[in-house]
Amino acid sequence: MSSPGSEGQSLSAARAPTMDELRAALGANIPDDLAEQALTHRSYAYEKGGLPTNERLEFLGDSVLGLVVTDALYRAYPEVSEGRLAKLRASVVNMRALARVAGSIGTGGLGAWLRLGHGEEATGGRAKPSLLADTLEALLGAVYLTGGLEEVAAVIHRLFDPLMAQAGRLGAGLDWKTSLQELASTRLLGPVEYKIASSGPDHAKRFTATAVVASVASGSGEGRSKKEAELRAAEAAFTELQDRAPDAPGPAPGPDAPGPAPGPDAPGPDAPVPASEA
Repeated sequence: MSSPGSEGQSLSAARAPTMDELRAALGANIPDDLAEQALTHRSYAYEKGGLPTNERLEFLGDSVLGLVVTDALYRAYPEVSEGRLAKLRASVVNMRALARVAGSIGTGGLGAWLRLGHGEEATGGRAKPSLLADTLEALLGAVYLTGGLEEVAAVIHRLFDPLMAQAGRLGAGLDWKTSLQELASTRLLGPVEYKIASSGPDHAKRFTATAVVASVASGSGEGRSKKEAELRAAEAAFTELQDRAPDAPGPAPGPDAPGPAPGPDAPGPDAPVPASEA
């Protein structure tokens, strides 16, 4: 039987993945000292007596990410206007998108590697979108300093190409809710509605949204906020609706769904019944 000490060590190891695992997840060979700085939030640096933080690396990584994504979009969409390209880039390089990419790194997401002070740790800092986004940019800055533009571009393409391809499918609004409404309007399906449900305690509440198109539940999504849940539901519904042929019937509406609107010559509810039907 293992001793309490050995059990604690194994739990600690499970919670703290190694730098080698981070390098493997990124596909880049960053020296330990530079990787540690990229992971160091100012709260941790302050508690440790003034260590270098990741803020300068974040500044550098933000610029490098913007350059690589802009170059990729410029080449991928040669007929697209400057304004549209700017919107495409903004849909890829933003806090929420970066946080989602950070969450896909490694087994449990980038948050497992963050170096946080006790206050940030206690308030769920490892899952905060702003911290995840900033740390990812800092790591990209570290990759750039280590391997140059070619290496960091390869890392960015591995991580962000799916987002860039996704952005190209969206409508003019470049967010899933706007794009879903545009698609529904094009197909004369009316306004999209969202049904929201929540679960969990107030400090860790989760929201589930269902996008309803033409009285049919067409996609659902979860998130830490209503907005995030609605965006994910809209994404699922957009994909389902776009993959369906424009004239293909959707899922059968539920028993409470309203029937088709009566035509202009249809009798009203108080109209007299014809003698032949009485």
